[in-house]
Amino acid sequence: MRQFAVFGLGIFGSSIAIALHEQGFIVLGVDIEEEPVKELAGKITEVVQADTTDEKVLEALGVRNFDVAIVSIGNDIQSSVLTTLAVKELGIPLVISRAINEMHGKILHKIGADRVIFPEQDTAIRVAKTLAFPYAIRSEELFPGHNIIESQVPPSLYGFTLAKAQLRTRYGITVIAIKRGENYIVSPNATESLSKGDIIYILGSEQQLKKFFKEMAEIRNGKVKVEE
Repeated sequence: MRQFAVFGLGIFGSSIAIALHEQGFIVLGVDIEEEPVKELAGKITEVVQADTTDEKVLEALGVRNFDVAIVSIGNDIQSSVLTTLAVKELGIPLVISRAINEMHGKILHKIGADRVIFPEQDTAIRVAKTLAFPYAIRSEELFPGHNIIESQVPPSLYGFTLAKAQLRTRYGITVIAIKRGENYIVSPNATESLSKGDIIYILGSEQQLKKFFKEMAEIRNGKVKVEE
């Protein structure tokens, strides 16, 4: 099961933490202030009052073992940057940081944030839904219970044709388009290969998509082997 650490428990951070917990994930919330920690107690897996900019403190909390770090610190840009640096140093695979403006976002990208989100563009619920799917960039509900996911190609599928990947047979999902560089391949045929750097657009039910992304994560973590 994926584990998420959320740093900064204002409205945005708390909303993400609660949404992820409601989806069944392990969620640690950390904030330097006492009030938001009290407010979130009992609503997620664990919540702690601590200085998120101190790498030694984060190490003691076991943050190194988490899969995703979400730095959702509000207007304190210095704390946001230092926290992002700290979790990157701990080697967390995916670091997502919230920016309050374009310059803040550029700084976060330069220091290693894997993804930068802007609250006015990304609602907390949408971000949480996307994070439920490893490799996903964006999730849009097409109609109730069915989503289109914009996703990186999982490494285990590099070099596979769509026919060999058997995504429809194994998971019931459909690749409706592939973005390769600046070009789009719409309704790709079965002989189209998947490559590193490609972006795929997948249509399926939430249950089908969760099954697919869960297995891709397990392959990445060595829990299951990819079928040739």
